[in-house]
Amino acid sequence: MMRIGQGYDVHPFAEGRRLVLGGVPVDHPHGLKGHSDADVLIHAICDACLGAAGLGDLGRHFPDTDAQYKGIDSRELLKGVRERIRDHGWRVANVDSTIVAQAPRLAPYLSAMRDNIATDLGIDAGGVNIKATSPEKLGFLGREEGIAAYAVVLLESAS
Repeated sequence: MMRIGQGYDVHPFAEGRRLVLGGVPVDHPHGLKGHSDADVLIHAICDACLGAAGLGDLGRHFPDTDAQYKGIDSRELLKGVRERIRDHGWRVANVDSTIVAQAPRLAPYLSAMRDNIATDLGIDAGGVNIKATSPEKLGFLGREEGIAAYAVVLLESAS
C-alpha cells in the first residue's frame, strides 16, 4: 500500500536571523521569520509526510504556541514526524521538493540539504530530490520578501 502527500510552506525574511534550508546554514544577510528556525523546506516535507499518513499538519503536532518549539532545529521536527508516521505503519519511499527563492543562489547547498533530509528520514539519499527555482522577479518571492517550498512525498507501508 502507498500514499502520496503534498506540502507547502512560506516564511518572510527577517533581520537578525540566520537562513537555514534543509538543515543547512545558507550564506545570506537575512534569515526567515518563524517560531522555529523557519526552515521552509523541511516544513513542507513534514506536512507532505503527515498529510500522506492522514495525520494533519505540522502545526497540529508541533504548535507555534508551545514554548518548547521556540527556535527548534527543524531537523528535530522532521525526526519527530518520521516517528509519528512510523507509529502509524508508514515509511518514506521518496521525496521530491522545490524551493522558490529569488535569492540566494542555492545550487551549492542542495547536496548537503539532500543528505540531511535523507538521514533524518532514514532513507537513501537517492530517494530525496531537491530543486531550486527563481520566481523570475514576480510577486512577493520575486521581490525577495521571503522563500517558499513545495514537497511531494510517497509513503509505503512499513509492514
